[in-house]
Amino acid sequence: MSETFVSFGEQGAQLTYGSYLRLPQLLDSQHLESDPPAHDELLFITIHQVYELWFKQLLHEVAAARDAMSGSVEGRTLWWAQHLLARVHVIERILVQQVDVLETMTPQDFLEFRQRLAPASGFQSVQFRELEFLSGAKDPSYVEKFRGLTEQEQARLARRLEEPSLWDAFVDVLRAEGLPAENDEQISQSVRTAAHDRSQHAVVWALAEALLQHDELAASWRARHVVMVERMIGAKSGTGGSSGAGYLRSRLPLQYYPLLWQLRSEL
Repeated sequence: MSETFVSFGEQGAQLTYGSYLRLPQLLDSQHLESDPPAHDELLFITIHQVYELWFKQLLHEVAAARDAMSGSVEGRTLWWAQHLLARVHVIERILVQQVDVLETMTPQDFLEFRQRLAPASGFQSVQFRELEFLSGAKDPSYVEKFRGLTEQEQARLARRLEEPSLWDAFVDVLRAEGLPAENDEQISQSVRTAAHDRSQHAVVWALAEALLQHDELAASWRARHVVMVERMIGAKSGTGGSSGAGYLRSRLPLQYYPLLWQLRSEL
């Protein structure tokens, strides 16, 4: 049987770095609205486009982790779920650190082009809302608050509301490991059991900790984000019509997995 020969290098020009990464399209996706061009608008666009790329990757990893935890014993690959959630944590730390880059822009520089953004707003990030839904914080009212959604975006959000979340998958793991999980009280007791007998329920405890880390890092990003917004625009309303930092502060108490947080008081 003959082997397919793969030639590495530029011979033949079959595939290049630029064509593989679609760099012409990617690098032509930053279009400034300001006229004359405001220097920091490119930074603002780039940061938010990078966020959306990371959100896409997070959705890819979180959905795969959920699927690895779901289903029958034969279909579950819990080591893979743990691996993917560890990757999620690393990406989420990057999301928090990216705010530092955005804060190199001064409020004066932001105001040079901010008025051009209305009514666009970060509130309209469909992928960010998908990530919240997939993580377990499902709130159908947010779909109704969105403006200007395409039919495809509406369908994506509706699908995320209907499909199992990471929390649903974790509850499946509890049941598969022989731990009661029919209601919140049973789930809490089962996680306490795993916490007090980690040798017997090591995988359950590891996944519970991985979910809590995901929750904590999401909270860290929300907290870092609101402080950055207050530094940039103070108490001004958001470009999309929200209360700006006030709305963001109202989101700080959000917890994806309140039962895992409550467990800390019960150990």
